[in-house]
Amino acid sequence: MSKKELHPKDYRDVVFIDEAANYSFLSKSTAKSEETIKWTDGKEYPLVKIQISSASHPFFTGEEKIIDTEGRVDRFKARAEKAKKLRAALENKSKKAAKEAEKKSKISDSIEAKAEG
Repeated sequence: MSKKELHPKDYRDVVFIDEAANYSFLSKSTAKSEETIKWTDGKEYPLVKIQISSASHPFFTGEEKIIDTEGRVDRFKARAEKAKKLRAALENKSKKAAKEAEKKSKISDSIEAKAEG
């Protein structure tokens, strides 16, 4: 037994447009839209704007183009830069400590040499 009224009634042709890539395609959908657009066949269809499609998605384009609306990439880069600066500061501190230890060693060696001689 199949259910009656299971499938939507408003299944129709709709134009989807990816404005970032300037790419549009005609497909069947139930997506709601107030806007319309004239397609290449001369007919007018409902228009649905999308943020990403196969024309702009890095997986399909093979590019490192990242659309980041929440600033995740910027936050990651800032953390990486902060870690790099901290690492450099620690290296400088350890070099300075090594120089001080070497200097103290030389002073104590010269004092011991004077005391023996």
